[in-house]
Amino acid sequence: MYKPNPIDTSDIILDKEILKLADMLAKNTHEVWAKNRISEGWTYGKERNDEIKTTPCLVPYEELSENEKNYDMDTSLETLKLIKKLGYKIIKEE
Repeated sequence: MYKPNPIDTSDIILDKEILKLADMLAKNTHEVWAKNRISEGWTYGKERNDEIKTTPCLVPYEELSENEKNYDMDTSLETLKLIKKLGYKIIKEE
């Protein structure tokens, strides 16, 4: 049986600027997901239905439920923490 074993990033602290980046990444993650879903024939629907390809998540990021936003934000935060954990630096060019 598969047992997920992500790299532990609990010791990584992200500064304010990187947290702003996380917000942008979360929104973009949703935008990429939505674009892919639409290209696969999915449309907005009040309930998710895999058979007819409808989902209530095909809305702008700002209109997502907090639960859905948190899913995208968790992905973004963990990605940024992993980058730091592996020794990389994220530097914004001026």
